[in-house]
Amino acid sequence: MKNTELLYNLKGKKVDVLGMGISNLPLIDMLLSAGAYVTVRDSRSVDELGKAASDFVDRGVHFITGKEYLEGIDGEVIFRSPGIRPDEKGIGNAVSRGALLSSEMELFLSMTDAEIFAITGSDGKTTTTTLTHLFLDAQKKRNGIGAAYVGGNIGKPLLPECEKMTSDDAAVLELSSFQLMTLSLSPKRAAITNITPNHLNWHLGMDEYIAAKKRVFDDNCTLVLNAENSETARIARERGENIILFSSKRSGYSEIVGDLKKNIKAVYLRGNAIVISDGKSEEELLDRTNILLPGIHNVENYMTAIALTYGYVDRDIYKTIAESFGGVEHRLELVRRLKNVAYYNSSIDSSPTRTAAALSALDGGKVVICGGYDKNIPFDTLATALCRHAHTVVLTGAAMNKIKTALSECPELEASGLTIIEEPDFTKAVTAASKAARAGDSVILSPACASFDAFKNFEERGNFFKNLVATL
Repeated sequence: MKNTELLYNLKGKKVDVLGMGISNLPLIDMLLSAGAYVTVRDSRSVDELGKAASDFVDRGVHFITGKEYLEGIDGEVIFRSPGIRPDEKGIGNAVSRGALLSSEMELFLSMTDAEIFAITGSDGKTTTTTLTHLFLDAQKKRNGIGAAYVGGNIGKPLLPECEKMTSDDAAVLELSSFQLMTLSLSPKRAAITNITPNHLNWHLGMDEYIAAKKRVFDDNCTLVLNAENSETARIARERGENIILFSSKRSGYSEIVGDLKKNIKAVYLRGNAIVISDGKSEEELLDRTNILLPGIHNVENYMTAIALTYGYVDRDIYKTIAESFGGVEHRLELVRRLKNVAYYNSSIDSSPTRTAAALSALDGGKVVICGGYDKNIPFDTLATALCRHAHTVVLTGAAMNKIKTALSECPELEASGLTIIEEPDFTKAVTAASKAARAGDSVILSPACASFDAFKNFEERGNFFKNLVATL
């Protein structure tokens, strides 16, 4: 573990931790161990925060809670939780007075000796991150040297693992735009799976969202980008070098790379083979028929993870993982089959593009449950996907009316024959979807929205759905 200047200089200093989420618990513990005077600021009371907060009080942590918890920040260093905007008035005032604004993730990156592989994007982050970790973990175990860790926006906080990490290890990070907003450190290898409208209820607009995603890399980072996404393709043209482009639609190096030929590789499909090329030669890495996960979007997830780990992982490991990996929980997860109807939990689908990918991955008739917390993103692409791939949609949650409006304005609605059912109550929505299903159909929870209107997170929503399906 690197004894970074930041951590070393915290002894005796006043430090504010904004938000007592899961990732900040080990951070607070480390700050106390470093000899800092810690103030935790959270909108929830100490009683609401529970035993962890009361234990910190016993260790000398000061708490400021309530609606005005960000007022009067006077720490010399501020650690921001990802969900708190860095331009909040209280934070801005403190920074203008000379306070250093940081985060748990930035501290981890500054301290770890492990080699970092980072993944961000609007869709596909979790599956790609999981695959990247599986590949590296299998290779580390084969070599008998080092270990592979996974964390960031998924899994457990990695900060407590820093002490035992060495340069032989690898850490795979899923990073959200919230985490990236103020990040100033970059990994050795990074990937942006795609960029589509998302989290526009939090970001000021697409420009800010894209700028946050671009903070995942610097000039020295090898960057994996999606050649078929307009925003990531634009980033490739801006950067012009040290890039690995992947495409599931084009099948030749020159066709994908064009005039970007300074240290550029391409990953693409040649028939069923996923190949990589530097423009001079190509190497087959995996046959897509070995991949258990359905859909071309999962082929793209494999392409991204393979591009990230190329040169680090033996080729046969890709095949071994592909033949055994059944997917991430809550992502097109088969819950049960009942009366010749398959029920899928895809609660992680919190954007229209994720739902469109899920629908295109499954064959046969489809009944889709959509709706939830509105992230202020357009639903026109969702409406088109529903008209093309489903015979029934059950709308629920806070965004129900907005999705209905998008469907009514979709030029393909009338010809599609799509049946629209409105059911604000989630439990009743699942029952309605079950009744609308015919033999051979799939019933899919693919909300295209966040969960916060009715659930704490997408995992709670998915588990609630699975429990309801189990009782049908």
